[in-house]
Amino acid sequence: MMKTKILATAKALPAHTRSTQEILPFVEAWLDGQPERFQKKVLRIFKYAQVDRRYSIMSPEEVFTATSFEDKNALYAERMTDLAEEALAKALEKAGVKPDELDYIITTSCTGIMIPSVDAYLINRLEMRQDIIRMPITEMGCAAGVSALIYAHDLLRAQPQKRAAIVSLESPTSTFQLNDFSMTNVVSAAIFGDGVAAAILGPQPDALKPVIQDHGMYHFYNELHMMGFNLRNTGLQMVLDPEVPAKIEEHFERILFPFLERNQLSVADVEHFIFHPGGKKIVQMVESLLHKLGKNIDATKKVLREYGNMSSATVLYVLEEYLEHKTIEEGERGLMLSFGPGFSAQRLLLRWEK
Repeated sequence: MMKTKILATAKALPAHTRSTQEILPFVEAWLDGQPERFQKKVLRIFKYAQVDRRYSIMSPEEVFTATSFEDKNALYAERMTDLAEEALAKALEKAGVKPDELDYIITTSCTGIMIPSVDAYLINRLEMRQDIIRMPITEMGCAAGVSALIYAHDLLRAQPQKRAAIVSLESPTSTFQLNDFSMTNVVSAAIFGDGVAAAILGPQPDALKPVIQDHGMYHFYNELHMMGFNLRNTGLQMVLDPEVPAKIEEHFERILFPFLERNQLSVADVEHFIFHPGGKKIVQMVESLLHKLGKNIDATKKVLREYGNMSSATVLYVLEEYLEHKTIEEGERGLMLSFGPGFSAQRLLLRWEK
């Protein structure tokens, strides 16, 4: 039986980009009139968020200008669709797959609203087959990148000759609340950026690619308040409980060890840790736990530093670091992990095979 592999990933970045240092004057102007102590605290959060640069579908002037939810969402729909097309076209070219050879298209986004969803636009723009199966995922937040890989794997496991595309498009910048000076809004503004990623899954004999060996979700009971959005007249207002890192740490062994054990593996048997960079505190906590086990998440830290947290798209950026910039031998394993609203963790075990 042919193996279903992750054949390629690709990203597309918005036109507007600034270093954190370049953004600080805009933040200072936004904070004008707030207590001096609060202003200093916010600026420290931006300076030490371990995000050096981020991208946005809006210029800083647009971000810090009062606009309606309608206007922001229209901008999201227009610009993110263009970027989704760019990322998918790149991924198809890398994989050597034509648009009309796709059998499934799975899209993920939680930072804007489109009906019909973006996959319908991509089918028309790239002239995919009229019988392609669509699966838009809209409400799983940062976890959806791994969720999409899980769903693609399950769809293709019984049909390994078929191919699937995943497109994750996110604009957290579009959810910034101009008149909200809460710590949640501040922290989300400091760590998030916009971006799009695509991945192609399917058969490719004799090519060394990651194969999904196992997957699973882990749901935290009674933690619905941890992460998500409130729908306000001003748009999507971020929900991000400060206890998220501590809650992940509390459950970390239960998330990781039984999942590996059912595959007769331990942490020592996994060479590559492809984790979603939720933010500085989560990264530091996970890095500390893995460091004790002799492992690192350098690629995760690199993506956070260079792009920020792009919600569901981010873990595919981390995966691309492994696919394109690391020398990986046949038989080596990778573990993908992301967290999202619910509260839940998504896990994926990879093995590089020909």
